[in-house]
Amino acid sequence: MKLQQLKYIVEVVNHNLNVSSTAESLYTSQPGISKQVRLLEDELGIQIFERSGKHLTKVTAAGTDIVQIARDILSRVESIKTVAGEHTHPEMGTLNIATTHSQARYALPPVIQYFTSRYPKVSLHMHQGTPAQIADAVAKGTTDFAISTEARHLYQDMIMLPCYHWNRSIVVRSDHPLANKAEITLHDLAAYSLVTYMFGITGRSELDSAFHRSGLTPRIVFTATDADVIKTYVRLGIGVGVMASMTMDPEQDSDLVAIDASHLFEASTTQIGFKKGTFLRSYMYDFIEHFAPHLVRNVVDQAVALKTNGEIEAMFAKMDLPVR
Repeated sequence: MKLQQLKYIVEVVNHNLNVSSTAESLYTSQPGISKQVRLLEDELGIQIFERSGKHLTKVTAAGTDIVQIARDILSRVESIKTVAGEHTHPEMGTLNIATTHSQARYALPPVIQYFTSRYPKVSLHMHQGTPAQIADAVAKGTTDFAISTEARHLYQDMIMLPCYHWNRSIVVRSDHPLANKAEITLHDLAAYSLVTYMFGITGRSELDSAFHRSGLTPRIVFTATDADVIKTYVRLGIGVGVMASMTMDPEQDSDLVAIDASHLFEASTTQIGFKKGTFLRSYMYDFIEHFAPHLVRNVVDQAVALKTNGEIEAMFAKMDLPVR
């Protein structure tokens, strides 16, 4: 059994069983990958993939377990390299971050500005996506940190650390009837068409839950992953916007009216996470702390030592997180 063979089976799964695409990404030949996969299967005495002719069609039950272990082994190998890099060139490295549009556009810019200035020799890459895409990137080992709010069930195999609480604003044009209303209720909102986030993005589930608890059904006519897109359609009069308060810019959005909705919706919590077993470089600790100042190195280490995210949540339950 070779590390190369483990890498091949993992990458084949990452490329949806397309051996040709896998070969291109690894700069090798398709026959070479097929041969090594066969050799590994022969050595183990089981099939990792089901086939139809020359094409791979499915990962077998045993193959699913083997691929998961292979991912863990390859992750450990990368951790060994990371440890070496921390001791030989602590100021150099790579940091990959996967997050949502709202975090990338509104929460992270000052952190990125600080980080690139403090660590000019660290190559920083940001990838935007849905919570499912973010979790998948971490699982595949293509990103180091996940920064997200929704779909915690996707991150069960990760260390998830709470960073800050945030709530929503109701956003309307200045000529909208709600613009001058003293206090807005869910019944008021239910009377209008709403434009907001897609389900699974940036705290959307709390909006649906709040309406459900009140026995109301929101009339959502337009959804998007991007707060700037939502504001565009509010300006067009498509509907009333419900979005994260931090996405409103007093200067750029001066033509819109933002009304605090914290009395209508429970606050959501943004978290930063990484795969269990990850060796954190010094600059990675620094990034976490600059994004969430309460997450100093010893606090992060205490959380990592816990067994479940439930224990981590309990650890931070009595801590007053910042609100944005």
